[in-house]
Amino acid sequence: MITRIREVRRARGMTLDDVARRCDPPTTPQTIGRLETGTRTVSVGWLNRIARALGVEAQDLVQGGEAAELNVAAVLGPCGAVAPKRAAIVVPPRIDEGQVAIIVGASIGDYRSGDEIWCETLQPQDSARALNRDVLIPRPAGRFLFGRLINRDEEKLQILPLEAGGRQQVISNPPWIAVATKLVRGL
Repeated sequence: MITRIREVRRARGMTLDDVARRCDPPTTPQTIGRLETGTRTVSVGWLNRIARALGVEAQDLVQGGEAAELNVAAVLGPCGAVAPKRAAIVVPPRIDEGQVAIIVGASIGDYRSGDEIWCETLQPQDSARALNRDVLIPRPAGRFLFGRLINRDEEKLQILPLEAGGRQQVISNPPWIAVATKLVRGL
């Protein structure tokens, strides 16, 4: 079976070590390298493990599958747009369980009207992973608070609103928080 593990790994900007550590259970970079080059047989189990580590579907790792991808035409840098040194692809993001989205209705902070903000839902005890990042926190009566998580003190979260001059908010014992992980913006 011909796989596209290396292409997808590079498209995600990950090293062999990154993928090996993200596998469940973790494995070695050498094993991932052997699976990429075909010196070790790739089973369905390995495809599923590696796909989860890369954040894609297993079918995205098999050539000839119904994989969703975009060919990279250019790389933009300080000297402008240049052709990639080797053929490259971009694999669209996969929707994971527990993700939620925010649609920006009016520009605020760094966000523009029409933006989609994809968020990963976390339990309150995992909120340290969201420090200094934008978060969505539910409030009573169907309301929400969205802003930068600037401090976590026991069961209290301190949120700095995005609007200029906004007052810091303190939220106690939220049922969950959602940390912004992807920004989807049309041009």
